[in-house]
Amino acid sequence: MFMQIYVVKRGDSLYTIANRYKTTVNEIIETNEIPNPNRLVVGQTIVIPIAGQFYEVKQGDTLTTIGRRFNISAAELARINRIQQTVPLRVGLLLYIPPRPKRRIETNAYLEPRGTTISPSLLGAAREAAPYLTYLGSFSFQANRDGTLRNPPLNGLKEIADRQRVTSMMVVTNLENEAFSSELGRIILTNENVRNRLLNEIVATARQYGFRDIHFDFEYLRPQDREAYIRFLRQARNRIKQEGWFISAALAPKTRADQPGQWYEAHDYRAIGQIVDFVVLMTYEWGYSGGPPLAVSPIGPVREVVEYALTEMPANKIMLGQNLYGYDWTLPYTPGGEYAKAVSPQQAIVIASENNVAISYDEKAQAPFFRYTDKAGKRHEVWFEDARSIQAKFNLIKELNLRGISYWKLGLSFPQNWLLIADQFNVEKKTFPS
Repeated sequence: MFMQIYVVKRGDSLYTIANRYKTTVNEIIETNEIPNPNRLVVGQTIVIPIAGQFYEVKQGDTLTTIGRRFNISAAELARINRIQQTVPLRVGLLLYIPPRPKRRIETNAYLEPRGTTISPSLLGAAREAAPYLTYLGSFSFQANRDGTLRNPPLNGLKEIADRQRVTSMMVVTNLENEAFSSELGRIILTNENVRNRLLNEIVATARQYGFRDIHFDFEYLRPQDREAYIRFLRQARNRIKQEGWFISAALAPKTRADQPGQWYEAHDYRAIGQIVDFVVLMTYEWGYSGGPPLAVSPIGPVREVVEYALTEMPANKIMLGQNLYGYDWTLPYTPGGEYAKAVSPQQAIVIASENNVAISYDEKAQAPFFRYTDKAGKRHEVWFEDARSIQAKFNLIKELNLRGISYWKLGLSFPQNWLLIADQFNVEKKTFPS
């Protein structure tokens, strides 16, 4: 990590934190969009806007061991920090670590408007994220049973994408009546006339609106349609490549080829990975609105999915899926009972602040959480994302040399994510013949 991720401790204020890291209160507030500047929460993360980072010396540390950790020589560390290389380090000393080279990645974020127009707030979220995006996915173009398409609202998106050289992604789904339909999927995949009409509609629509990546998110297909889906994607690839565009697909988070369950069985990682330019692994929703309180994307299960995917396709085809939200569950959890409410990382911090509770961090899941009691006396448990949890995913991307990261979905504020993206990666921007 390059920018400093600081975890608020008891007695901290923005003034003491800013003074410690030689920055200003205003700079910290503005870059993090801190929602509770006068009432920080113990356990809250703050990204310190500096080039590089500071390391706090611990018992047993030497310049050599610290240098090895950050890939810098002990002599260089001593020179930068103006200390003698031979003098033992004092526990608690802050050593400055200079920035390291950035690697290139691709990024995507889905946008899911509701109704007949994209709201100003959602357009604002797209505008804010666009500098950090390779692709912007319009969710979704819903295939109909006759092979026609139902378009989502698109007002204002092309202008935002063009201004920041973002590749517009056309997300095609088998959604029907707000749910993924296996029957709709069966018709599309097994009826030649419907299939041909759908591909014609996709190409015509993409030309009309300037889409340059066609992204298939077909979910809950029948297991017996597995081969038909592969044949469809091959046919789609042939049409799409004639236009000079990308083709991509979303994949359910599998950990083995024969994983049972309707979400998984029709997604053949190896075959689909050979056909498309890249995949988005939907590595989230372990904790979901209808389930018990859990981290939405715990690092262990996420790693298992990626490691399986790497046995079926190269790393440069894999985009790690990442949630931009958390959930607030009412306790006790009962199956079929009250659904959890989605919260942004910013909202979660406000809830913790208003209820005067500290934020804990689950080291195994690499995710923050807290519990509180509301004014009606009901207990709650909240799991969300912060700078530490997103850093764990960035570290995984670097370690396994993945193509990049894909966010579901814009509209839930998480400014620290974009701070860390810009600090650690060079986001690739595509060019196409005009």
